[in-house]
Amino acid sequence: MWNRIYALFVARNTEFFRDRSSLAWSVLLPVLMIFVFAYAFTEENPQKFKVGIVASTNPAEATQNFTSTRFIQFIEFEEVEPNLEKVERHQIDLIFDTRRFGYWINRTSPNGYIVEKLLIAAFSGASQQLQQNMVEGDEIRYLDWVMPGVLAMNIMWGALFGIGYVIVRYRKFGVLKRLRATPVTSLEFLTAQVMSRLWLMVVVNVVIFIGLDMVFDFRMHGSYLDLFIVFILGCICLICCGLVVAARISSEEVANGLLNLLSWPMMFLSGIWFSLEGAHPWMQKFALILPLTHVTEAAREIMIDGAGLVQIADHLLVLSLTSVVLLVIGAWVFRWE
Repeated sequence: MWNRIYALFVARNTEFFRDRSSLAWSVLLPVLMIFVFAYAFTEENPQKFKVGIVASTNPAEATQNFTSTRFIQFIEFEEVEPNLEKVERHQIDLIFDTRRFGYWINRTSPNGYIVEKLLIAAFSGASQQLQQNMVEGDEIRYLDWVMPGVLAMNIMWGALFGIGYVIVRYRKFGVLKRLRATPVTSLEFLTAQVMSRLWLMVVVNVVIFIGLDMVFDFRMHGSYLDLFIVFILGCICLICCGLVVAARISSEEVANGLLNLLSWPMMFLSGIWFSLEGAHPWMQKFALILPLTHVTEAAREIMIDGAGLVQIADHLLVLSLTSVVLLVIGAWVFRWE
């Protein structure tokens, strides 16, 4: 059994490495995206500063003077405490509670220092006294935030099309029909395909991560081993998605449509490029169904927040259960012809 699996494993690897265009694309796509995002956001936004406002029903005159300041984007919050992390991470420059006249800034934020001066100037002649509160935290670059999602997206494309499209092509050109005449079982064939694609994606993405990390020095507060485990589970889960699509389809056009139907919603609703905070509740709930959401969120929590496996256990559980369910379905409905 293992000899047959190994033979299929080697054959699939050889086929992949001989297809130089696919190999080059799987490496160059995430590298190009990271370089684009590294330099695409160097231009300053016309709204130089971001301030969180906890609004009151009857704002003071000094508050109105401050909120009319140009080049500041004011974002309304209901409470202060749930949003202090955004000040820690320099996502916003200051939070101002107009009900208690207290404000929170990060002592390491240059923008926070300037906005504080503008706030104090607005209240210079007012009867209300401002209360300063300090929070601490390092700035998180957008590049650090988007990096886990880009790697997860690259895994998604490689898993879905590297498994789903290839098996459909095998079925269309009669390769599976010829394999059926051999002692190879469907379980052995699928195992070899999963192992081959898993090994290739892990090696390619590890090389990409190491190379880009040497250039951009990504934030990494957690364990590299934990991050590796997350991406392994993500690879397996997304490979199983591709297996389900390719289990019975023999048309490349239909397979391409179904794979795009899976991949595009995941790419835009899994929080790769932007946070879904503030989105419609049903969209946030739908995003939790997508495997790519859990891969991206778990990787971010490890890299940015220093989370361990216990803290991301919910994401790991979803990925594991989804992999098992999809693998069983794929093996059950698989056909050679």
